[in-house]
Amino acid sequence: MVEALDLFLKIGLDKRTAENTIANNKVTTNLIAVINEAAVTDGCERSTGNLLYTVATKFPANALMHRPKLLEYIVSSKIKTPAQLEAAFAFLSVTASEDLDINKFEEACGVGVEVSEHDIKCVVDEMFKEKESAIVEQRYRTNVGDLFAHVRKKLPWADPKIVKKLIDEKILALLGPKTEADNEKPVKKKKEKPVKVEVKSNKEEDPQSEEELNPYSIFPAPEDNYKVHTEVTFSDGRVFRACNSKSLLEKHLKITGGKVLTRFPPEPNGYLHIGHAKAMFVDFGLAKERSGGCYLRFDDTNPEAEKKEYIDHIKEIVDWMGWKPYQITYTSNYFQELYDLAVELIRRGHAYVDHQTGDEIKEYREKKMNSPWRDRPISESLKLFDDMKRGLIEEGKATLRMKQDMQSDNFNMYDLIAYRIKFTPHPHAGDKWCIYPSYDYAHCIVDSLENITHSLCTLEFETRRASYYWLLDALNLYQPYVWEYSRLNITNTVMSKRKLNRLVTENYVDGWDDPRLMTLAGLRRRGVTATAINTFVKGIGITRSDGSMIQLERLEYHVREELNKTASRTMVVLHPLKVVITNLEPSSVIDLDAKKWPDAPVDDASSYYKVPFSSVVYIEQTDFRMKDSKDYYGLAPGKTVLLRYAFPIKCTEVVLSEDKQSVVEIHVEYDPDKTTKPKGVLHWVAEPSPGVDPLKVEVRLFDKLFLSENPGELDNWLDDLNPESKVVIPSAYAVPSLKNAEVDDKFQFERLGYFVADKDSTPEKLIFNRTVTLRDSYGKAWK
Repeated sequence: MVEALDLFLKIGLDKRTAENTIANNKVTTNLIAVINEAAVTDGCERSTGNLLYTVATKFPANALMHRPKLLEYIVSSKIKTPAQLEAAFAFLSVTASEDLDINKFEEACGVGVEVSEHDIKCVVDEMFKEKESAIVEQRYRTNVGDLFAHVRKKLPWADPKIVKKLIDEKILALLGPKTEADNEKPVKKKKEKPVKVEVKSNKEEDPQSEEELNPYSIFPAPEDNYKVHTEVTFSDGRVFRACNSKSLLEKHLKITGGKVLTRFPPEPNGYLHIGHAKAMFVDFGLAKERSGGCYLRFDDTNPEAEKKEYIDHIKEIVDWMGWKPYQITYTSNYFQELYDLAVELIRRGHAYVDHQTGDEIKEYREKKMNSPWRDRPISESLKLFDDMKRGLIEEGKATLRMKQDMQSDNFNMYDLIAYRIKFTPHPHAGDKWCIYPSYDYAHCIVDSLENITHSLCTLEFETRRASYYWLLDALNLYQPYVWEYSRLNITNTVMSKRKLNRLVTENYVDGWDDPRLMTLAGLRRRGVTATAINTFVKGIGITRSDGSMIQLERLEYHVREELNKTASRTMVVLHPLKVVITNLEPSSVIDLDAKKWPDAPVDDASSYYKVPFSSVVYIEQTDFRMKDSKDYYGLAPGKTVLLRYAFPIKCTEVVLSEDKQSVVEIHVEYDPDKTTKPKGVLHWVAEPSPGVDPLKVEVRLFDKLFLSENPGELDNWLDDLNPESKVVIPSAYAVPSLKNAEVDDKFQFERLGYFVADKDSTPEKLIFNRTVTLRDSYGKAWK
């Protein structure tokens, strides 16, 4: 269906969506009909194309007679937003086959309605006047979704991006920057009943399905792999039903003993990303659950792209993720067997040597035309293939192609290439070979040679099932059970190897393990644990539903859950403000006990660490303001706050700079008897001895790498990089005990977030990366 693919690309669909669409005959038929009805076969803007795709998938079936009219409105940009389109669907589903009232239709869909930023601002201002007292009372716990809904009700066709911008600006202007109180979780009253906690921890409520309890229950046993689960339809009307013969299955079971064998087959041409974590969870997880084994197989068929660096990295990451390979193998281990089977494929009349160029092969495949050399004599192809192997034919002058079905509806049956000539030594196999097998040829054969029981891969490979089983059947080889699952796509990042490679090689990030990347090396350096990643992946499941974008916050929730249990507490001040305690002797230093864990038992000394309390301490600059307010929990002139693990302090004097614009230091008196009970609690760091600065550390604050949820879909995706994705604070102050931190040690910096000691640390200066903040905007939905 090359014509359909080209058509879908012309209307702006990305290639993956277009290819997935072709795999669904119903959607393909609908979309082609929609494109023709809309008269945009020569192409259109991407925004228009996306609306047309939605029409093809969601248009109400009872109103098909009105679809051409809707398409007129879309192509003319009278209907140009998803909200308008959803309104159109709702209106037409009610109208059904009755006559269309154009005036009512246009009114329902907001046709011709232009909402200016000024209009939105007026509604937002009016809403804030009405709700100001409630917003001030709830502060940053205000349900912003309710505010959006209010504006949407008044202005249903307003641009949501502008609405969000104006609401955010208004909240900031009304409330000011977030305080430490805003970041603290609200205290729940009388809901922590032991019985309920016990029941919840024992998971006796909300019974789960078998698939939720065991996501691998959907896969059949090896002895059942004689059943047909894939049919390949040929253009001449033949239908091939993929299944193993009794003798092939018995031979396989005798070799494996009925054991489940899977494989994790990364290509060693880059670093693994979080999508590979899902693949590992599926491949290694199924083998472990069934007491079988999972091969770590390096798919090293392209000698130009592979490096030992990548191989070593993959081995290390697989081990870090907690998976133990059954065996470590390489596709190149099987080069001789693959070559011998290619010769056999030619002998059986299923392959031929072709002399077309790459561009000619592409053109002929698009036109469903046979190669001029497709029907050459078998003996001739055998000789030429031997010449290719012996280096007698120039690179690019010949390929070995499989003789499949050039008239098929599946473009992965258009005589795929099996071997190419490349005069490049192989990193693993050396210089023995100058011809190399393609993925489409080698992958299924090595699966069979290794007696893989379950060949599991992502959904974009679904259309390759036909070729996979065709080749194994043509060679009379054992056929593994093939099953595809949805890719893992996460917001605000890219996971294409090409895009990741560009970010690294063009220095947009600091290497493959930059903590802003969703590479597993980057996540590890950021302080994310393998346990959190695997829990996150398990929660998503391994179903075939595709197209979903998982919110980054969902991963962060699991990271917080893990680090909350394992990261010891400590105190660091990022932007120090000097506080002089006037009623404490300058030479006096008091050693206080601070908790490493919230519930540290009093009699366990290992759960505490010492912090010095002296006449000079430092707090965060944001924890002091000149003007106090009822809802502010920080320090202000005349106000008292509690220093965590220490004493209450009251501000008695403020020292300003010469220009009277900024605060240089503040003077306070402390309450040694702790008779006052202030609401605000601040973290702090003191001079360990008079006149000696606290321990200086560098802190790196990481945020989302991209501003948009799906930057990979943008034409200028590099323009979407978040300029604030990495902020370096070179001279933060830390408590003395932190000087003993080692690389990969994880901490909760109280009130600031979770941090990990970075590999760039030196004995002279420790460096910490922020893993995640303390605030969780997503967690409740996933508890």
